[in-house]
Amino acid sequence: MRKKTTSRASLLASVFALSAQIVLNPISTFAGPGPQQRGEKIEQSTKGAVIKGKAPVSKEVLKVKLPKAEESTLKNGLRIVLLEDHKAPTFALQMVVMSGGLSDPPDARGTASFTASLLREGTQRRSSKEIAEQVDSLGASLTAGAGFATPTSSVSASGLVENFDQILDIFSDVVLHPSFPKEEVARFKARQLAQLQFYKSVPQLLAYATFYHAVYGDHPASYIVPTAESVQKITPEALAKFHSTFYTPNNAMLAIAGDVTMKEIVSKVEAAFGGWEKGDAPATQVPQTPAPEPAKVILVDRPGSVQTNLLMGCLSIERTDSDYFPLLVMDKIVGGGPAARLFLNLREDKGYTYGAFSSFSSGKYRGLWQANSEVRTPVTDGAMHEFMSELNRIRDERVSDAELTNAKRSIVGSFALSLEQPSQLLSFIIEQKIYGLPADYWDAYPAKVDAVSAEDVQRVARKYVDLSHLQIVAVGDASTIKGPLEKYGKVELYDENGKPVQGDKGK
Repeated sequence: MRKKTTSRASLLASVFALSAQIVLNPISTFAGPGPQQRGEKIEQSTKGAVIKGKAPVSKEVLKVKLPKAEESTLKNGLRIVLLEDHKAPTFALQMVVMSGGLSDPPDARGTASFTASLLREGTQRRSSKEIAEQVDSLGASLTAGAGFATPTSSVSASGLVENFDQILDIFSDVVLHPSFPKEEVARFKARQLAQLQFYKSVPQLLAYATFYHAVYGDHPASYIVPTAESVQKITPEALAKFHSTFYTPNNAMLAIAGDVTMKEIVSKVEAAFGGWEKGDAPATQVPQTPAPEPAKVILVDRPGSVQTNLLMGCLSIERTDSDYFPLLVMDKIVGGGPAARLFLNLREDKGYTYGAFSSFSSGKYRGLWQANSEVRTPVTDGAMHEFMSELNRIRDERVSDAELTNAKRSIVGSFALSLEQPSQLLSFIIEQKIYGLPADYWDAYPAKVDAVSAEDVQRVARKYVDLSHLQIVAVGDASTIKGPLEKYGKVELYDENGKPVQGDKGK
């Protein structure tokens, strides 16, 4: 899925490494005193929030012509998709298996993720240590992953073209012959269980775990980390079964980008994967997302917390929805970076936080539109007021021509820069294939962004910034923030273990 992302602290990145499906915005903490304290009059203002300059994008950037990919298919059904890029002597390749977390057994969520994670922990020819040492000696990368609700699993590698043969040998060994050694599986389970205990102390994770469950209910997308029960069910046999069932050539695509040609690599790929036997992988069933829940406020109590993690949002769209581009621009205006409304309001003007952002995701099922920030506990009331003011403003008021132009310039400028990265070009090709997007989709991408009007922005804001179904999650000190949060609906109170809190606690 193509999703908007921005950088975040390394700790949080590791926390969410288990789930490739989830994309968050920067989350940070503001500990110093702000210009407004609890109890002061709250007024919406954008004083001092001036955007000085524009993204350097000319109309010529709207005329994009991406290089066309070449395709070939092996006799066993493995599709090869190649995008030549001869600007640097490097390459990137990705084996995309058309089965991911959505193919997990219902009673063993996370099986696809665990299988992918353990692919490089030992094969019939190499130990985990040998794989790591050989990859490192080549200056290469080798990763694998699958989300808890993704339609695919993937194994990726990259390096210098001069090392293509050696890297392909390791890559194919990991894809075709994982052994899932008992000792490596045991170590993996121990790490996962230890991390689950650690996760309970991470307010960001508590917020997102609660939010996703509130929006998705029993849908696979509600899982962002495994449960202790699912981890305990991991066995080498279960992983081997998932691998043998779904990792088949006629259920996969090998995408390659870089300083290579089809003539150079097709025989090498044939030698590496030609003996891979066809299989009969079950088709991925995409469950329907649940009907949106009525708006509510969920408070996860962390007694004594000096900050409140705020997260709110609702269902958005599927990737092929015609509202994709208007929603992309709308989100950019609201919270898609440091020039967006939420950041300028809550940080630059009010000083409540280091950052306030929004994002949206889309895929085979409906994704999310969401907004988030971390604020000092005493300003939770003011921060919520400003969040709701901005959500209402994007729905009720037509965006200015300047604001619309700047948002579109920023999106197109980022897209233009991404075309310099072979790995990003590769992801574009994969996305186009997975979602059946038109062949000229990425050529037309800048022009489609530029075509979004102010009326389009307001229309999708009214549709997807759905205040009647807005799920608001706050993680913080209930004794301090429960009262202010009640302005936005009845508050459901939970402890850090996700258990409902009964009685008057927090009042």
